[in-house]
Amino acid sequence: MRPEFLVAVLAGLGGMFGWGLADFFAKKTIDEIGDVVSLVLAHLFGATAFALLVIGSLAVGSSQFQLPRGLFTWAGLAFFGALQAAVYLLVYRGFGKGQLALLNPVFASFSGLTALLSIVFFGEVVVGRLALGLVVVFAGVLLINVDVGALRERRLGFVSVPGFPEIAIATLLAAVWTILWDQFVSGKDWLSCAAFMYLFMTIVLVAAAVLQRLRLRVTRPSVWLWLALIGLCETGAYAAISWGYASSPHTSVVALLSGAFSLPTIVLARLFLRERTTWLQTLASIGIVAGIVLISLG
Repeated sequence: MRPEFLVAVLAGLGGMFGWGLADFFAKKTIDEIGDVVSLVLAHLFGATAFALLVIGSLAVGSSQFQLPRGLFTWAGLAFFGALQAAVYLLVYRGFGKGQLALLNPVFASFSGLTALLSIVFFGEVVVGRLALGLVVVFAGVLLINVDVGALRERRLGFVSVPGFPEIAIATLLAAVWTILWDQFVSGKDWLSCAAFMYLFMTIVLVAAAVLQRLRLRVTRPSVWLWLALIGLCETGAYAAISWGYASSPHTSVVALLSGAFSLPTIVLARLFLRERTTWLQTLASIGIVAGIVLISLG
């Protein structure tokens, strides 16, 4: 396997497991303190984790870490942080209004849109087993988020589903963020970019919570552990995909593999929370794994 292709696969898997674990741990906090409060506090932990990662990089004498230079770079980091914060807030607002089972597949499609943008507008070449693997993974990502029963009961069009406008906008913004982030970090220090982007995102989320007059309070001490784990896993996910986008031209591989974050969430929920999975989710999980194997061979 070519080094840059291996980087793309590892980065995509890092994003998948990072976000997947974060979503699993979020199941422990959202019912306790609410989704937006969980989001804000977890990102504060994530920003701290990024700071420690940067300090560790400097401590071991890494010559690659560089502070962002130039007004354009700083403005770009602020823009990407604010845009990703907007995606999070829109997603949580949409999920709060409507049925998760109906809206999840819509948002899950952002990774496929990213891959399509990369292929059409940025000339990424995808052929053979790699193309087949990407299609299989994307199909699995959509199907693993589908609730057949909920769709069968819903006779109205998707545009009339509560929360659909927010999720649709968030999906488009997430795809735009991903493809532009890929272009932005190329040739730059990925750790520096990821750390400061995440810091700006956290600042925007905290500001949004303050404007909404949300009380950032935790009632049970054990919840702090889950919040810290969410932040740590988010740090790993953003660091992984930033490394992949900066070090590999295979944007679609990183985007689609990282977009399969529902797979570890569902598997862990089944193992540790005894949540039931549908036959379609099981089939989709197998499909995603098969697609990952095809991509690795591509």
